Amino acid sequence: MEWWIAALIATFAALAAACITQYAFVQMTQMKALSHQQTFEALERVGARLRDFFDPLPKEDVQIQSHDGLRLSGVVVKARHDSAKWVILVHGYTTSLPASIPFMEIFREEGFNLLLIDQRRHGKSEGKYTTYGYHEKHDVAAWIQYLKDNYGGNLMIGLHGVSLGGSTVLEYLPLSGPEVKFVIADCPYSDLTRLMHHQIQKLNHIPAALFLPLVDKRLRRRIGFTLSQVSPLRSVQKSSIPLMFIHGTKDHYIPPEMSEELFAAAAGPKRLLLVEGATHGFALDADPLLYKKSVQEFVREVLSGCVGPSEAPEPALEREWPEENDCVGLPLTEAPNA
Repeated sequence: MEWWIAALIATFAALAAACITQYAFVQMTQMKALSHQQTFEALERVGARLRDFFDPLPKEDVQIQSHDGLRLSGVVVKARHDSAKWVILVHGYTTSLPASIPFMEIFREEGFNLLLIDQRRHGKSEGKYTTYGYHEKHDVAAWIQYLKDNYGGNLMIGLHGVSLGGSTVLEYLPLSGPEVKFVIADCPYSDLTRLMHHQIQKLNHIPAALFLPLVDKRLRRRIGFTLSQVSPLRSVQKSSIPLMFIHGTKDHYIPPEMSEELFAAAAGPKRLLLVEGATHGFALDADPLLYKKSVQEFVREVLSGCVGPSEAPEPALEREWPEENDCVGLPLTEAPNA
């Protein structure tokens, strides 16, 4: 082979690798996030009528500053009667706080005040990158401090998160204080390295062994963290806070086995709910009565001091994740309700 042909091939390969790495990096950390209006509209297209419920509620827009100087936004919805009970609702990747509205009534019926937050870089909150819990766990800590500063120190606080939000609240566990009474993680990932391997290779058909180290180097250089530094699995192993894991059995974006793994590793009181047939982020939609009943029973047990170790349901069958046309070429981590 002529030297110039070899040089041309090498140059092309290097350029292709750089482009794929940059694509993966942007899709992972900077995918376009929906505004409040766009989130409402996206959910209304699948039949939700959230504004009819949300707009009449008395509410207050609130803002705080993150540990690294970002302005973070949220909405407080007070309970029907005075209460020291609070739940912070944390949405997933590329959505914003209206995506948390479907979960509100589950907790309002139990007498909770609610704080719906926009994660950094989402909705009305500032930020350039999503870091999958590396910085977001400190944002949760800042919101909890806000509640304590403004509503008293003798609060009972629960956390509920979906997808990115679910793993964010699990990453927060090592920082938690006695005011946090329970954490509910809906379709969380157990380990960021393994999640990205699954999404790069299975959903996008890109050789993860080749490109994941390049993405990791770019994360460290651009943002200052690595994939290995985000592992909710490590967090649950060291926490005694009661935990509930929820996952749809048809979730192709974050495999349900990840919630089973988290459940098995959790050190304290725990529950696992696998919702048959539910896709990513839609466990509540797939079986609203089961979801509501299971969450409310868990919360009541925790607050009454009766929650204890529990047997898991039958594990989801191990499977090869499909490569049907509807999964081909999907942007990394993007899902209808991620």
